[in-house]
Amino acid sequence: MRDEYDFSQSRKNPYIKRLKKQITIRVDEETIAYFKSLAAGVGVPYQSLINLYLRDCAGLNGV
Repeated sequence: MRDEYDFSQSRKNPYIKRLKKQITIRVDEETIAYFKSLAAGVGVPYQSLINLYLRDCAGLNGV
């Protein structure tokens, strides 16, 4: 590892607005089981599937 690094040519992360924020919500066990079973069928993490569903409900598909 270097003693010093040169960040003079660095730039901000262009994807910063697309980062996700961790939150805590209370969801019924049956709802989690439903999304887990769907996720297993398509090979997607259930959290991602819930996020896609919420984005669709909110009308944020094009954002």
